[in-house]
Amino acid sequence: MPHILTPRSLATLARFASSNVLVAFDYDGTLAAIVSRPTRARMRARTERLLRAVAERYPCVVISGRMRADIARRIERVPLWHVAGNHGAEPWGASKAHASRVRGWIPPLKRRLAAHEGVVIEDKTYSVTVHYRHARRKRLAIRAIVDAARRLRGSRVMGGIQAVNVVPRGAPHKGIALERVRSLLACDTIIYVGDDDTDEDAFRAATPDRLLAVRIGAKRRSRARHWLKSQAEVDAFLQTLLSLRPLRQRRRATARASSK
Repeated sequence: MPHILTPRSLATLARFASSNVLVAFDYDGTLAAIVSRPTRARMRARTERLLRAVAERYPCVVISGRMRADIARRIERVPLWHVAGNHGAEPWGASKAHASRVRGWIPPLKRRLAAHEGVVIEDKTYSVTVHYRHARRKRLAIRAIVDAARRLRGSRVMGGIQAVNVVPRGAPHKGIALERVRSLLACDTIIYVGDDDTDEDAFRAATPDRLLAVRIGAKRRSRARHWLKSQAEVDAFLQTLLSLRPLRQRRRATARASSK
């Protein structure tokens, strides 16, 4: 898995940047650093400025595990073309059936995890995230969470950073959401950046000639073919995207297209 900002990989990035490409990001751990309290997660001011500039040059979207309304508030000053929440389930999988299923999961999760101090159950209407960052006995908590989640009817369990995510089986995931947005925006290729196991669906959404998948932090079994060392490097990645597509070139291209 080569680093995306090495000279050799930059040629691949440049090829995608020059195509009719959709640029997509996860939020937590990608655009914003992971923090001890998820409610406090914010992009750095420089990251937000760079992302705004990228969104002026490329069709740009965010696909997050957060509720769609939550993530929309956090990026409201960025001119994004689309925002998807709940690991891709919002908006297209936001059905009453999925909400009802998730609602039914909360009581058994609370009952089975009540003895584990520091475990927090986050009900996101169309999915559940169980956080164990503040659990005193993490290994025991993780085993209990995974066991409880797997017992839930119709559940799909995915790992996260200091958390376990539970989504309705059959609900749209990040890969489905990514491909649907690409089709709606009539893009030919995709650049996607994410940081954890919930992004693997997006990393496998298309073949490598159509999808440049970049993971924050290398992982041997990831479907992503390139990586960034840490979340802090996302600023350098955004800056590189800007250098590969200067705004004045886009304006000239738009003017030529309008004159035809």
